[in-house]
Amino acid sequence: MLFDSIDRYVTSFERHYVIVHDEDLDVFKPFHRGRRVVLPVSEFLPQWLHRIPHMRWRGRQYWWSFRAKPVSGWHTQQLVKIKAAASLPEDRYFLIDSDNVFFRDFDVSTVANPNALPVHIYQGGVTNGHPFHVDWVEATHRLLGLEKPVFPTDDYIDQIIVWDKPTVNAMIARIEAVSGRPWDETLCRIRNFSEYTIYGIFTTREMATQRPFKITTDSFSLTEWETTLLSKADIVALLESAAHEVALCVQSYNPTPLSTIREGLAEFYARHEQTPQRLETA
Repeated sequence: MLFDSIDRYVTSFERHYVIVHDEDLDVFKPFHRGRRVVLPVSEFLPQWLHRIPHMRWRGRQYWWSFRAKPVSGWHTQQLVKIKAAASLPEDRYFLIDSDNVFFRDFDVSTVANPNALPVHIYQGGVTNGHPFHVDWVEATHRLLGLEKPVFPTDDYIDQIIVWDKPTVNAMIARIEAVSGRPWDETLCRIRNFSEYTIYGIFTTREMATQRPFKITTDSFSLTEWETTLLSKADIVALLESAAHEVALCVQSYNPTPLSTIREGLAEFYARHEQTPQRLETA
């Protein structure tokens, strides 16, 4: 659904990189064509980090090494995002969670150089009532060598984020300078981190005079964060409520079936005289 929606609505991008687990490459091979490039996750993980086969805990895979405690797939996906943005050839990237689907036209060139980089925040979104986010902010300040944070503070978590390659590389250099270790080893050692929090705080605190950016509270994605089962009518209502958003994200932990999401999208298209394109494809 994400691939089909990008093909229909998103323009002016150079490539759509799809990074998948090595064992899933054959499944995604038919999509590796044109501007869509399918790459194995192993290309972006350090060689000293090894997947623990046949082991899952709370539904998560785990990786081990002699350099740090075991880390989960939730951690490794963050390492992959950082490494990919630092090493792939383009200068700016949209990081899109795979449970998004675009439902409106979106021209990527609107945020390409020389336009200022949008940095999305939820103002004052991290409070003592959000312990995980508090931990991520505190860990970020230690990683970057910053003073202890004061709460409430801004939150940088979202479903579609724009990253700037030189900023990512500067962030990596700062982590290594502060820790005295490779950045990926440092993150595996602390384990409790958020890549979007690190990038957001580093950008807004350290890069203002070097890379142009603009703070925005407008998200690209209309997100359903709750675990309540949604109906087709609920999906349509969400889409109709959109203001500036161009994509819908029903979180992967939400129990709503994909068939219901497809039906809601089809109803939305019908109301707006749009023709759905291959939305029946899994």
